[in-house]
Amino acid sequence: MRTLTFVVGTGRSGSTALSGIVNAHPDVLSLNELLSSVQSRGFPEGHLAGPEFWRLLADPNPLFERMIRSGAPMPEFVYPRRPGRFATDTTGIPALSLMVLPHLTDDPDGLFDELAQQVPRWPRRTAPAHYEALFALLCARFGRTAVVERSGYSSDRVPLLRAAFPQARFVHLVRNGPDCALSMSRHTGYRLIHLLRQICARTGAERVEDLTQDQVRSLPPELSGLLADRFDPALVLDSDLPLTGFGALWSELVTRGVDHLSRVPAEKRTTLAYENLLDEPREELTRLADFIGVEPLPRWLDIGAARLDAGRRGASLKLPAAELDALRACCAPGERALAGSRRLREY
Repeated sequence: MRTLTFVVGTGRSGSTALSGIVNAHPDVLSLNELLSSVQSRGFPEGHLAGPEFWRLLADPNPLFERMIRSGAPMPEFVYPRRPGRFATDTTGIPALSLMVLPHLTDDPDGLFDELAQQVPRWPRRTAPAHYEALFALLCARFGRTAVVERSGYSSDRVPLLRAAFPQARFVHLVRNGPDCALSMSRHTGYRLIHLLRQICARTGAERVEDLTQDQVRSLPPELSGLLADRFDPALVLDSDLPLTGFGALWSELVTRGVDHLSRVPAEKRTTLAYENLLDEPREELTRLADFIGVEPLPRWLDIGAARLDAGRRGASLKLPAAELDALRACCAPGERALAGSRRLREY
């Protein structure tokens, strides 16, 4: 019986490395950033015909396209580094091609074409049923028996995923708060998230997509400029953003994530700490394999242990003392939430 597991968390917690490790297991279909690729449009209500579901996967992600067009891509965008026939300035890069398909094959265009021949022919059914069919198709295509989806910035999706896939399992991937917040502050995507949250806070809009023209006009140029079809990348890359803001973001995401996951039956959830993974890679990867329903193959454990970079631990300790103290204070609510949800070794 095929299993389905979602690795959720704040992002910047070793999740990209974990996707690569999981993908190296011969029995696991690793869907890297599928949820991020389709975002909120990926689970419309009601029934969809095959062509409608295919458009969710094949239409370019508007935000990601704007980032690429503006010269501020995220490092997770794999396709532009090994370009095929799709490009942002011409065809647009299909959502599924940007990060998901290059993780599965060296010929993402060929796999895209295979899917384009089959998915639009599917009957009308709910979005979750279509995804289940997609998982089954890809498992058969690659000879895999377990599905693991991993997206960054994903813990808030737990209620949606539980409703869509009642049998799914969840891995909460966590990392020391100050280290994670510092990593966020240096990442293009999280810097943009920080700025877009500022826009929503100033205007009262729930989502940037809901902004009125009057609300856009009320913004200062350094924020309104981000809403252009092609923005100045310096607005994201060079803005002076307080590190404490990323600590507060980490705490907010972790606290909500712990609450969401507390409602998942205990046998369907587990926590994986990045620091524990660095300290005891074989033990933690064995536990992960058991949880997702595959064998902890010795060769795979060797590969996984070799791919982990212990040098990323403790980066925040290099900050000036006052800055580190302020960051720790902002991360304290999230650390308390984690401490209350499970026992975790001292960082």
